Amino acid sequence: MAKQSSKKKTNALKRKDTGFLYAARAPFRWMAKWVARLALGFAAAMLALVVLYSFINPPTTLTIWSEARRLGAVDRQWTPIEDIAPVMLRSVVAAEDANFCEHWGFDMRAIRQALDEGANRGASTLSQQVVKNVFLWQGRSWPRKAMEALLTPVVEGVWSKRRILEIYLNVAEFDEGVFGINAAAFRYFRTTPDALSARQAALLAAILPDPKARSASRPSSFVQRRATQIADGARTIEKDGRAVCFEGP
Repeated sequence: MAKQSSKKKTNALKRKDTGFLYAARAPFRWMAKWVARLALGFAAAMLALVVLYSFINPPTTLTIWSEARRLGAVDRQWTPIEDIAPVMLRSVVAAEDANFCEHWGFDMRAIRQALDEGANRGASTLSQQVVKNVFLWQGRSWPRKAMEALLTPVVEGVWSKRRILEIYLNVAEFDEGVFGINAAAFRYFRTTPDALSARQAALLAAILPDPKARSASRPSSFVQRRATQIADGARTIEKDGRAVCFEGP
């Protein structure tokens, strides 16, 4: 009888300990459940936006919104890709992502070269830049890079290359408070996107990595040299077929 009583006490203590541990872990289980729900909700919202923006133009971005609040207003007007000079399309591809038609969102050759050359060289594709500009925020951080890496293949799978380039040219910042090729063409050259010359297109593409510190209408010697290289690259990708994925019929 004494042994049975001891076993009962031991089992009761075990049940008590198990119940205590279960209760202690309850808040963590609740938190994990809600984190999972939020993650799934965010993923669903992003997927819905990617699909929506395949045929509806993004009304704004976080960067445009924040700059509008800071400056009071921004200069931006959407321009369909059919109304943008083809040489502008080729120039921005030559400047930012020469293998744009050949990759699925990540340029592995450029990434390997960037790793070999160190931090002085970037390897971000136009697709990655569009994801960052349209769906995420500026600045370097691991969470942003992780979300960018997850969203880029989705965008590549849903949008055409031509659509990616169209959106890029309409949300890119070309000067303080100047967003999109329409505002940039007028700000720097008092012209429209469809009337841009090869030199003007190359100068606009040359300022994109650092638009607030560079000018297309008053280019430094570096910007002029860079624009010459871009113009040469634009002619090259037109000749060798690397523009075929975004050139119109």
